[in-house]
Amino acid sequence: MNKEEYNTSYLYSFLPSNAKGVNELAELALDLQWSWNHAADEIWNRLDPQLWELTHNPWVILQTVSRDRLEKNLADPDFLQKINTLVEEKESEYKAPAWFQKNHDNSLLTCIAYFSMEFMLSEALPIYVGGLGNVAGDQLKSASDLGVPVVAVGLLYQQGYFRQAIDKYGNQQAMFPFNDPGQLPVTPLRLPNGEWLRLKIWLGGYNVWLRTWKVQVGRATLYLLDSNDAVNLPMHRGITSEVYGGGPDMRIKQEIVLGIGGWKLLEALGIKPEVCHMNEGHAAFLILERANSFMKENGVSFEVALAVTRAGNLFTTHTAVAAGFDHFSKELMEEYFSDFAKDELGVDLKNILALGRLNRDNNSERFNMAYLAIRGSGSVNGVSRLHGKVSRHLFQNLFPRWPKEEVPVGHVTNGVHMPSWDAEIADKIWTEACGKDRWKGGLENLEEKINKLSDETLWQLRNQCRNNLVAYTRKRLEEQVSVAGQPQEIVDIAKHVFNADTLTLGFARRFVPYKRPNLLLHDKERFIRLLTNREHPVQLVIAGKAPPSDESGKALIREWVEFIQQYNLYNHVVFLSDYDMLLTEHLVQGADVWVNTPRRPWEACGTSGMKVLVNGGINLSELDGWWAEAYTPEVGWALGDEEEHGEDPEWDAAEAESLYNILETQIVPEFYGRNNSGIPERWIQRMRKSMATLTPQFSANRTVREYTENYYLPAAANYLKRAAGKGAVGKEIADEQHELENKWNEIKIADVKSTSVENGYSFTASIFLNGIDKDKILVELYAAAKDGMNTEHIKMNEQQSNGNEQLFFAKITTKRTATDYTVRVIPNYESISVPLENNLILWQH
Repeated sequence: MNKEEYNTSYLYSFLPSNAKGVNELAELALDLQWSWNHAADEIWNRLDPQLWELTHNPWVILQTVSRDRLEKNLADPDFLQKINTLVEEKESEYKAPAWFQKNHDNSLLTCIAYFSMEFMLSEALPIYVGGLGNVAGDQLKSASDLGVPVVAVGLLYQQGYFRQAIDKYGNQQAMFPFNDPGQLPVTPLRLPNGEWLRLKIWLGGYNVWLRTWKVQVGRATLYLLDSNDAVNLPMHRGITSEVYGGGPDMRIKQEIVLGIGGWKLLEALGIKPEVCHMNEGHAAFLILERANSFMKENGVSFEVALAVTRAGNLFTTHTAVAAGFDHFSKELMEEYFSDFAKDELGVDLKNILALGRLNRDNNSERFNMAYLAIRGSGSVNGVSRLHGKVSRHLFQNLFPRWPKEEVPVGHVTNGVHMPSWDAEIADKIWTEACGKDRWKGGLENLEEKINKLSDETLWQLRNQCRNNLVAYTRKRLEEQVSVAGQPQEIVDIAKHVFNADTLTLGFARRFVPYKRPNLLLHDKERFIRLLTNREHPVQLVIAGKAPPSDESGKALIREWVEFIQQYNLYNHVVFLSDYDMLLTEHLVQGADVWVNTPRRPWEACGTSGMKVLVNGGINLSELDGWWAEAYTPEVGWALGDEEEHGEDPEWDAAEAESLYNILETQIVPEFYGRNNSGIPERWIQRMRKSMATLTPQFSANRTVREYTENYYLPAAANYLKRAAGKGAVGKEIADEQHELENKWNEIKIADVKSTSVENGYSFTASIFLNGIDKDKILVELYAAAKDGMNTEHIKMNEQQSNGNEQLFFAKITTKRTATDYTVRVIPNYESISVPLENNLILWQH
């Protein structure tokens, strides 16, 4: 059954009125395009300004508003015309060809399924924790802008992530309010007869029913699953209660629901993606279910099905330390996959366990979801250039005897969806300079156009954004300290904190030790002098949550609160609680400088600093993640020496000293150094360069186009090639894999000779192939990077054959010595990715 056949006529039947225009309002409210296209904001604000300010959720407003008020507004011809115009514009935009249709309309790619444990799309849909969800949400929005054919799959959590309160002693309190699906901008998926689409999966000896939901995200669609079905046992109804909740047993259930349940949902909807993109390894069980589906449909073995389907799978890792990968005990895997392996895949469980182990035969090794993702994918990437390098180190053991630089992990640096994070004035300035469609196609000429903006315009942008943040901080802090039971004098102070003309720093992070959120507190007296300088004061807004069970993270929060209280710094430092998407928007729009202090290389990418770019904010950050490739002295300030120092307290002290020095000698003087017109010329120069060069480069527009052209399109073509003829190519790949594995250890490299020729060498190597077809291997000369010279791979061609022994030859021009070069043999058949799909390698002794 095709997804378009699902009945949606029931959706609006319970709204307070059926007056003309209500269905159109509902259509607007249920399309999360409103979260970045603010054309409809005035409609929701008119219906209920107080509720709109509190929730930013049009669907709640539409269900809550009284019939009288709704019908009174709909009776206004101008109001009704505004609604109709918005609906018409939306439909016209979706029908028009976008970037993908204009550039890749004849491609074989028709659908990408994007799997993620969390999606940060709006504060109205709290199914996210932080960075991973931010990436998923922003990429989905950019896919919509660009017309890239993405459907996304996730979980609908009853509680989501915890909500944070800070008590008067600085202690983090965690609360788990219930997400009422009826008040979220989601709709149930229903069959044509009105029945709710529910899926059944087998989970550790029980049938578990999954409810299904739909979220419209512009042109893109997000499908969500939850287990809170009345027919399920209580222990199963809570599987989707909390994002990343519980221990290993809860985690494996959630990941089965996401991966296996997610693929089953796509099948039920008649969606057949060529490409599946796993945003982290949480969804890696979909590899098994996708192969299972291909097996059943084409009557092939699991091994052949995996060889076919892995070509269409992409794994993006966000983890910078080995401990960050999900892994499960043999006992848990037996509980949930023994029957699945035998009854569905027709293999022994040990075959499945081998996919998730470093040593396939080590029965005590835990099952690693990242290993499964790698062994079930046709491509793997990290999320920044540096993270790609870190990931190659993390996964090197999966590719024994291969040089680290050839470990098959590329990188696509994350970007953020700029329309979701720009302030109203920033949007206006960018639109006037670059056009309203600037983020919907290529990003050519943006730098040139931003460079034409006047200094006055850019300084107005910063002043207004900072002023808005000050007003928001006062209002939010007043409510925060009132709820915490602080004395009235503190409540009164909260109403007047900060100054709209003062240099404003922003710092918002997960409060965990490796982020070093308290580096600024290393020398408290020096920091206080910096903050309270009468002529050139500084103010700092901080936000962040510690994981509920992380006492060290909670202590870091408490240290900040106690610092503010002890030194009476309420007018200079504010800690705002309950860090969420709405708070993030205000912080990244208002901060003059965004501060980031992680321990390198533990920040895989980081995206919060990218969000300030569009608003004219400037970064002061450790040379880690995205900033390691973004930084130049013209666009911001950097900490660190591009080396790793672990948890060395002496290095932390040195970096704290550097942080104070940069603030005191560069940032503060530049901000307060004004010309006769009151404009800080050096500051504006740096701000302009950052906006012009970094904003396009670190937008999700660039990221999604890069994924599309470098990963999705090749993956779709490769998958379809392997799937043709009921997986004929997949069968050839499996057969050739077996042949090489059986014969590889008897290959011999012998009699390697080099002869000096003009400007280089001539090499010959005699190789005994043990009956292997020479067209299924590649003989190379390899030279490692050395003394400024790059790594070299030079193909050796067959010169002559003597039965089972082949003579290979290569002539090279080089300044290296002959001893730099080593002969090696690697697999080379059916366009497989080596060493990702076959890591055999033989080196000259």
